[in-house]
Amino acid sequence: MQTVDAHGAKIPVLGFGTWPMRDDECRNAVVAGLKLGYGHVDTAQGYSNEEEVGEGIRESGVPREDIFITTKVRPEWQSADRLGASLEESLRKLGVDVVDLTLIHWPNPAIPVAEAMKALSEAKRRGLTRHIGVSNFTVALLDQAVAAASEPLVTDQIEYHPFLDQTKMFAAMRRHGMAITAYCPVARGEVIGEPMIEAIAKAHGKTAGQVTLRWLIQQPDVIAIPKASRPERLKENLDVFDFTLSDAEMTAISALKSRGLRLVHEPAWVPAWD
Repeated sequence: MQTVDAHGAKIPVLGFGTWPMRDDECRNAVVAGLKLGYGHVDTAQGYSNEEEVGEGIRESGVPREDIFITTKVRPEWQSADRLGASLEESLRKLGVDVVDLTLIHWPNPAIPVAEAMKALSEAKRRGLTRHIGVSNFTVALLDQAVAAASEPLVTDQIEYHPFLDQTKMFAAMRRHGMAITAYCPVARGEVIGEPMIEAIAKAHGKTAGQVTLRWLIQQPDVIAIPKASRPERLKENLDVFDFTLSDAEMTAISALKSRGLRLVHEPAWVPAWD
């Protein structure tokens, strides 16, 4: 699978998200996904499924070196006295010696960005994680994080799909040489039935979801992590490397950003989005 390269990290352009799966659903999805050919699994301390992800990795039989594992630190555990220990616990739950990428899951107004970045950078130097980054950081917070981190940040994981304009965030990440990781990549199913996307899908013999994922990963430096649990949906999401969207099709889908649909507002620590 093709990768996005950022500050030495080679991140598969298509992974699968595991929120909100738990227990057997999560374990079985990880096994199925890895056997189908995914090389990138996204989890988080806050998902309460790191153990099931680890079990799925072991049950899949896929060598550890062929799997890119991302986890995320809870907002309340990103302080200097808690981050390292929390990541050690994540490693125990996942059953691995090191994760490939650790992100600060959400900015926490109660903990200075500089403190979190110092602790995250130290975790990388200790060998707990190969690479570090952030999630849900705004432009201003991202600039603070990059300035404070003594190790390079490789990505900011943000909500991104055809109905949301993230131009400002893209400019900031590219200015810092970072990759863009898109969660909610198919807008929680909202792309299904959208006339423009459905017409393009019909022309290519694909589904609306597949066209949307192709639109994402065909953009420079973009990684998509759709959630799926059923084997048929996992396979469908992976089947996006045998066609290419034209420039006109890419532009038509990009024009849908004027809808301004943002899906994530709920957590109390959500920042003021750009």
